Order: sequence, then structure tokens, then C-alpha cells
Amino acid sequence: MKTEKLDVPGATLYYEVRGNGPVLLLICGGIYDAEGFAALADRLAGEYTVVTYDRRGNSRSVLDGAPAEIILEEQADDAYRVLGAVGVTEDEPAVVFGNSSGAVIALELAARFPGMVRTVVAHEPPLFELLPDFDYWRSVMTEVSDAYRDGGVGAAMGVFGAAMDMHGDDGTPATPPSPEFAARMAANVEFFVQYEIPPVATFVPDLDGLRSGAVRIVPAVGAASMGEPPNRSARELGARLEVAVAEFPGGHGGFGDAGPFAAKLKEVLSS
Repeated sequence: MKTEKLDVPGATLYYEVRGNGPVLLLICGGIYDAEGFAALADRLAGEYTVVTYDRRGNSRSVLDGAPAEIILEEQADDAYRVLGAVGVTEDEPAVVFGNSSGAVIALELAARFPGMVRTVVAHEPPLFELLPDFDYWRSVMTEVSDAYRDGGVGAAMGVFGAAMDMHGDDGTPATPPSPEFAARMAANVEFFVQYEIPPVATFVPDLDGLRSGAVRIVPAVGAASMGEPPNRSARELGARLEVAVAEFPGGHGGFGDAGPFAAKLKEVLSS
């Protein structure tokens, strides 16, 4: 594995490169960073040049100034610049997998830079504005912000977790995190609550552009997360784009069981 840093407007991005072959960019969501995809990346590195990175404001991708709410267009620009740094061009576009808010970023990457991307697998993007009960989710985001203001991170995560009502994966444990990774994830929670949840939960992708564009979009869901909000969002995305939805092993974090998840991702990308 090779580690690199890339200066971008307003931040320095940390990224990792493994393997050989066509470029596959993995975009993590939430409090995760590149290490969250390490086991999955190792499984894919025999067939792809796998690129993972810490998104700006998380872990080792430090901001130049004070933190602020993330801008999805800026996040997509970051992904585009990472792709350029590893040699991706419109003549040799990449394939992209994103999980959770990383899937939202992957969709925006496809909309903004379609020449750089051949396929996007969007695994359980929390696109709550697409859901029939979007008004409920708007009220939840207000409650999360109020809880953070009044009671801090713990209170806000309590409100968010209760609304999401997600029950985890199918019992298969994820790869135990290193102490360093666990510490970074803990440090990322406040950024996630204050600066990521509100803009991601209210974001609406360019559905017309994605529907008519050249990038193949594959919404994906976990077999063990039926009925959970991100699963519902991915299915609604498929309906709006009029494309089939791929079912992956596990739930929202199914990539933690890297073997079966990698096999399914290879199957989807090669189909």
C-alpha cells in the first residue's frame, strides 16, 4: 500500500493506493476514513488499483481553516482531484463505490464529472428528500441540530439513532478496528453531527442529469437492512432513475465482512 497527501483548495487530503488494474475509488461515509475500507480494498486489489481516502475534515485530511458544513459539490471536487492524482483521465475513467454519505458524494461526482467515471455503485445513500416521508426527516434534522445545541454530541446522536432505527448487519462482525482507527472515528463524531448530517440529509442529486448521462448508476442495498431509511432511499433512487437495484450481503455496513461483499462488488462492476 502507498500513502499520499494531496493539497486541494481549503484542505490537505490523505489517500491510499493498493493493487493494479483499472482504478476503483472507494468513498466512505459518516465517521469512517480510509482504514474502514482496508479489508475490502485488500480483497479488490488483485483486479483493481484501489484508492481510498479520508474526506476533508475527517481523520488525516485536515482543513486549512475552521470547520463548516460540508458542501457536496466540494466533496465531489475532492474525489475528482484524487482521481486525477492517481492518473484517471476521460480516456481511462474510473469505477466508484460509495457507502452512505460517500454514496451521495459518488452520485455528485458522476453528475459533475461524468467523463471521469464509468460506473457508480451507490450503496445505501441517505437521500431522505426522495422519500415519501421527507417532511418527517426534515423535522428530524431540526431535532438533531437542537439536541446538539442543547446537549452536545451524545444528545444529538441519541436523537439521530432513534430516528434511524437501524439494527446493524446480519451478525457477522466487522474487522476489529485498530486502536488508532477507533480513536479517529471517535474524534470524527462531532464533525459528523454538526457539519455532515444536515447537508447530506437534505441533499437532492441531479436526477435528470444522472438519468440521461453516460455514467452507469447502480443503487445498492443491504440484504439485512430492509426497511431502514438508507435502504429505502436507495430503492427510491433506483425507481427515480429507472434502473435495477443491486442487493449486497449484510446491512448498511456490510462491507465490514469483506470477502462476500468484495465478491458481490466485483460481480456488479463486471456485469
